[in-house]
Amino acid sequence: MKAEEMWKASKLCGEYEAWAFGGAPDKLADLVLRGIKTGTCSSYDLYQAEGEPIPHVGEYSVILNSRDEAVCIIQTTKIYIAPFSKATPEHAFKEGEGDRSLAYWQDVHREFFTEELQTIGKPFDESILLVYEEFEVVYR
Repeated sequence: MKAEEMWKASKLCGEYEAWAFGGAPDKLADLVLRGIKTGTCSSYDLYQAEGEPIPHVGEYSVILNSRDEAVCIIQTTKIYIAPFSKATPEHAFKEGEGDRSLAYWQDVHREFFTEELQTIGKPFDESILLVYEEFEVVYR
């Protein structure tokens, strides 16, 4: 099913974004469906470089897999901006990856953001700002 088809089937109102998680879209979408992943984060600098708006509370997103098929619809429940170095154990747990520890989260995201920031010519350091997001599944 495509994003537009899922959106129509959901009978939700308003606008939505359709996107896949970076790194491992199928694995991460599955964690969302299973209720394990209820948080994510992204680079503030990339939003700025691409002229994209920061997500906001109440926003709907159709989560896609690696084949651009709709998996579910989430709604953003919390947004905050803070440095990488201020990530909390609670947020790492909500991201649902690996053993859900802060140490695991830091290792994986340090590598991910190093590669992602290279695309805009910016080096990674632990003071980079991240957009931390929490969400809930509103349609499967």
